[in-house]
Amino acid sequence: MSDTQEKAARGFASRLGKLATQIGRGRITLSLVGLVLAVLVARFSWNLPFTVDAEHALFDARVIATAPTVEQDNRVVMVPYTDETLIRTGKRSPLDRTTLAKALARIDSMGAKGIGIDILIDQPQSDDALLIKTFQSMKTPTFLAHASIDTASDKILYEQQQFLENFQKEIAKGGNVHPTSIVIQTDSDNVMRKWADIIPGAPPRMPNALNPGDKAFAHYTGSLAYRRPALKDQPIFAAIPIDTFANDDLFQSPEAAAMFAQQIKGKYVLIGGNIQDIDIFQTPLTRGAGKDEAKNIWGMELFAHMLAQMMDGRLLKPVPNAVLWLAAFASVLAGAFTAAFNRKPLVSGSLLAVQIAALGGIPFLLAANDIETYGLPAFGWIVGWLAAFIIAGSAARALSAEQRRFAQGALGKYLPADIAAEIMKDPDSLQLGGQKREIFVIFSDLEGFTKLSHAIEPEMVARLLNRYLDMLSDVVLAHGGTIDKFVGDAVVAFWGAPISRPDDGERAVKAALAMHAAGEEFRRTVPEGVPPIGMTRVGLHHGEAIVGNFGGEGRIQYTALGDSMNTAARLESANKQTKSAVLVSESAKDRSGLDIFRPMGNVVLRGRASSIGIFEPVPDMPEAERKQFCDVASKAIGGCADALNALEKKSETIADDKALTQLIYRLRNQERGGYFVLD
Repeated sequence: MSDTQEKAARGFASRLGKLATQIGRGRITLSLVGLVLAVLVARFSWNLPFTVDAEHALFDARVIATAPTVEQDNRVVMVPYTDETLIRTGKRSPLDRTTLAKALARIDSMGAKGIGIDILIDQPQSDDALLIKTFQSMKTPTFLAHASIDTASDKILYEQQQFLENFQKEIAKGGNVHPTSIVIQTDSDNVMRKWADIIPGAPPRMPNALNPGDKAFAHYTGSLAYRRPALKDQPIFAAIPIDTFANDDLFQSPEAAAMFAQQIKGKYVLIGGNIQDIDIFQTPLTRGAGKDEAKNIWGMELFAHMLAQMMDGRLLKPVPNAVLWLAAFASVLAGAFTAAFNRKPLVSGSLLAVQIAALGGIPFLLAANDIETYGLPAFGWIVGWLAAFIIAGSAARALSAEQRRFAQGALGKYLPADIAAEIMKDPDSLQLGGQKREIFVIFSDLEGFTKLSHAIEPEMVARLLNRYLDMLSDVVLAHGGTIDKFVGDAVVAFWGAPISRPDDGERAVKAALAMHAAGEEFRRTVPEGVPPIGMTRVGLHHGEAIVGNFGGEGRIQYTALGDSMNTAARLESANKQTKSAVLVSESAKDRSGLDIFRPMGNVVLRGRASSIGIFEPVPDMPEAERKQFCDVASKAIGGCADALNALEKKSETIADDKALTQLIYRLRNQERGGYFVLD
């Protein structure tokens, strides 16, 4: 090595050492471990419980996007038992065998290429002799469903297996009937995406049995190549109910007999069930079915799709294992490189766009060209790329920036802009600990939302809840409050910390009213079909609390702790019994600086020993009327019987004021100390 090269090598090593020191050796070690894990996810995502559902969804999307559209396939005819067949024969399980015997005899005489029967004959019936005789006289290659407790323990018992095997031995004494495996393997989500595995010792799978000359598919276990019908009202495979071939009167007509013979001659015939709730599966196409498309598929039709795939020669080519490993490494390296790539926005954006297009588009391109993508870790590539992008990007930034990102990303969602700006000037204020403060606390709740969430789809619940919390959060922040937490549909907020203002009480009262109004707006604008939603109730209290950052060094939460929080929650709950929407404690009312309240008496809140005065803000009540009401109500609360009678007369003139009616009830039933104990 020349002196120049040696000097360059030393310089490079020195720069790497400085870079390692800046990032931190511990951080580098964690980053390398993370990148290794990213590669493993990018390779084995089909085998990981937290990614396999996404792989299934992406595979289904590829099938939906690339499945060819075809006219009706005239090579296969399905002859199903239908619900109408069950009604006509009066039998559901086992299926009527006289119908099967008659249909087989007629189809056999029509020159079918082969017959596959997806029905297990696993228990005796009175008409078995007729069916055995029919089987023994069959000329057409016929394949009867076989199963055992080793291959289908969920479908057959040992005694049933014994009968089935003896039955098949009996019919093998003549005719052209052979056993065939009808095993269908689905994924964990009951979706049929691939051919069943070859089971040692089992008869050939039905498609292989019907088309034994196609050796290429003899051991094929790849994905099933589905096709879409060109016309919505014309399925890919024609279906003629089995009743048709068992109808002796119909075949008295030579024209009818000739017509049906033309539909059967030279074709594969599959006989099975097309019955509600029996032998039903989902496929990638049915998962993405539109309004007028089938949402399920029967087992018999799955065999028809496999048989058609064989005849079309669509043997999907697997991706070599080495290529999958190479792709996993490439996706992770691409993510890391993109995170560290610091150039002009146009160049960086173009690079990012190309990679996103490649990650998303390559699997679809492979599927469109009959390359096997079952097992292709498309989602794993995305996760690996994203993980590497995050890990490399994190390592490339200074540790000191993390604290600022945390403050910048989190505070704006929970604190008003002016308070967040103050904390951003001093990020060290986000340290663990708390201090005693006097605060105004609001606790809100949406009536009946828990019950509603059990009556609608989870996706709609999430949509509604996110919108509702968004509306109430905007109200809190617009009035200068701090969002403490969300508890389901409840919002907890406070004023007076981390920064207090002279008008915090006024802001809190106005926020409480605005939150109730926002809840009413939310109720009026829910999507059509959602059951009625209750009103938003709000409780407001003023008192002491410990406010600060609590948690651990790795995760903290800015919150308030203390009895004041519980009192606000109980005030909110008290609305249910007082028939009000917003309740304010006397301590909060006295410090609000507002004169918009009417007294609602003295109550002992649930779980409390002492009473407090409660008030309802009524900003829309005319001032003169409110003052008169307050004067009479205060006297009534103090025990004046005449004042109470006056209140009662007033309530008779405004029957819709349920809060007033409840106040009168509480005053007439209050304890000797002048208070009412709430439930």
